[in-house]
Amino acid sequence: MALWQKSAVDLSAGLRSKQFSATEIIESTLARIAEANPGLNALVEIFPEQALAQAQQVDQKVARGQELKPLDGIPTSIKVNVDVEGMSNNNGIPALKDNIAPGDSPVVANLKKAGAVIIGRTNTPEFSMRGTTDNPLYGLTKSPWDDRASPGGSSGGAGSACAAGFGPVHHGNDIGGSLRFPASACGCATVKPGLGRIASFNPSAQAERGLLSQLMSVQGAICREVKDVRLATEIMAGADPRDPWWMPVPFLGPSLDNRKIAFTKENHGYPVHPDILSGLDNAADMLRDAGYDVIETDVPSVLPAAKAWFSVAIREIKDGLGPIAEQFGSETIQRIFDYYYEISEMVDHQGYMLGVGERTGLVRDWNIFLDEYPLILTPFLMRPTYDYDYDETFEGAKDIFDSGIYSYGINYMGLPAGSVPMGLVENRPAGLQLVGRRFREDLILDALEAIETRTGVLTHTRW
Repeated sequence: MALWQKSAVDLSAGLRSKQFSATEIIESTLARIAEANPGLNALVEIFPEQALAQAQQVDQKVARGQELKPLDGIPTSIKVNVDVEGMSNNNGIPALKDNIAPGDSPVVANLKKAGAVIIGRTNTPEFSMRGTTDNPLYGLTKSPWDDRASPGGSSGGAGSACAAGFGPVHHGNDIGGSLRFPASACGCATVKPGLGRIASFNPSAQAERGLLSQLMSVQGAICREVKDVRLATEIMAGADPRDPWWMPVPFLGPSLDNRKIAFTKENHGYPVHPDILSGLDNAADMLRDAGYDVIETDVPSVLPAAKAWFSVAIREIKDGLGPIAEQFGSETIQRIFDYYYEISEMVDHQGYMLGVGERTGLVRDWNIFLDEYPLILTPFLMRPTYDYDYDETFEGAKDIFDSGIYSYGINYMGLPAGSVPMGLVENRPAGLQLVGRRFREDLILDALEAIETRTGVLTHTRW
């Protein structure tokens, strides 16, 4: 196996045992990027000199017998919509290409503290608000699996880079599914942390985000292997006082005697693809084989939360992002925003206030259920991965949201949720979802790893 194919955990172990050098890791990864990125456009900025210089410093530490940090020598990418000091935070918008970050966001600062080698920055759609990844500043990102398939959005650059082998750790963020959609579409693993787990803040921001955006949007990692998601997420979760929502909760929670997992295939009226249903059944059997008590049962409906995401959150998005999109956005993104407004039953400002208040009741119902069942196995996207231009019609945009209610509904409630591949559906990767208790990302990761152990790492089948 080439160095660019290895996990972060295995690369770190190999560095410590002197099987190879950090320079060799970076050279292998840069060669892979040079080979495959021109056809994918996953990385829109690449830093070879900086990465090699950092690798040489790591090799000097090894030679001196110094202790290595968890991500020393590990190629890592950062999405272009968070602040990296001295670099543009443009969100895929040409008018913002000169929005230079005066400092690092907390997630970047924590990765750097752990030694991560930032090898490049990944693409995002305009305003990070599409189910695919394309913008007029950097262009279209493609999937390594299929030239016509979407790599997902909005962290589609991270998903594509991950599956293509441009390093083992790729930062992304998620307000409606932007970690899990790319992971599912590209055959990778991720966990969307719950509210308060990973600090979020952009020093370049001119104003605070809306309340619901603060409650729903989180930072995370997309990786080929679950063990790397665990490593990266714990590192990203380091303290930072700039985010008032961040909570000092240990990443590893107490062990549980309760091994129950609730299992639902409720489709809420959407015609679920039969291969996705069978993939969920297979995952349930794998979890049983791993010692979990998987029980197919009724779970609290995700539909009210999904509807609230659209009616309440889209109100906020229209008022906040809408004017900026009208001023600086392309015709394509303006049209897609209009689709969102048409799909939603948008509330007025009084309805917004009531909706934010009613969110508490939805979260309470799920918390009570999760007190009995620490994990819930659900569908993620209930249809095969779509084409990259599927959302450019109203029908396509609506279908993505109709089929993805288990994604953004969970965001609305701020609960953690992870995704791991179930295999291929119509020759494109597809993922499943595990929802967990607040601040128990570790339980989700345990279950995801149990599935991965039995299915194998999907991206390895490409190599």
